Amino acid sequence: MSITGTYPRKHDALRPARRSTTAYGRISAIGRTELTLLMRNKSAVFIALFMPVLLTFSFRAAPEEFDLAGTGLDVTSVLLPSAIGFVLLFAVYNNLTTAFVARREEMVLKRLRTGELSDNEILLGTATPMLFTGLVQMALLGVGGTLALDAGAPSHFWWLMAGVLTGLVIAAGLAALTASYSRTVETAGITVLPLMLVSAFGSGMLVPTELLPDAVVPFLEFFPLSPVVALIREGWTGRTDTTEMLLQLVGAIAWSAVAVVATRRIFRWEPRR
Repeated sequence: MSITGTYPRKHDALRPARRSTTAYGRISAIGRTELTLLMRNKSAVFIALFMPVLLTFSFRAAPEEFDLAGTGLDVTSVLLPSAIGFVLLFAVYNNLTTAFVARREEMVLKRLRTGELSDNEILLGTATPMLFTGLVQMALLGVGGTLALDAGAPSHFWWLMAGVLTGLVIAAGLAALTASYSRTVETAGITVLPLMLVSAFGSGMLVPTELLPDAVVPFLEFFPLSPVVALIREGWTGRTDTTEMLLQLVGAIAWSAVAVVATRRIFRWEPRR
């Protein structure tokens, strides 16, 4: 399930830096190479494109079994935010973690640092295909799910976009941090599991936090993707007051900042040998 492969010679690690004179050009050069490697890996493509869809449809009947009376939720506001959360976990977090580990162990990242590219450009270029794939996947699931469930358009689109954008940043940052503690591509499939399970069960993806005991909800709100899911759900329901959603937005931005700062300080560029 990893995104492995060797950089093609025409995309040699040092050549993009020599050809491109702008940050956009350098990031695009790395991104195109990563996208090529992603498309060549069938298991990674399956995880990115089909796993969130399969989980969403397998979870389709669950919201109908929930007692949603008095919560202000319905099947749409439970299912669609969960689908977007699954994309963040599988298409972005999981695949990007293995991509970072693979490039580090192949010493691609180390070679890239000897050229003109900055550290931020290398990380962003590597992450670009997964971020783009995740964004497209979320858009397709959102539109397709809305049509399939005969639901209306999001009532507060700005909260939805705030959740999506901060979710992408958090997922990418956590992928870089997880990769730093993964020795090999094979073990990366294990090191991603704790966060994926915690987020799926504790951030309101599988079970809305409104249905959980009040005593545990305050603790679950500190999970990285909890404010993201809350913002995305608010985008469809529009049932929460602005003050509470601003607090959720602050939490999502705070986690985004933590992920970015921690990545700059902790990310490992050398192979773990």
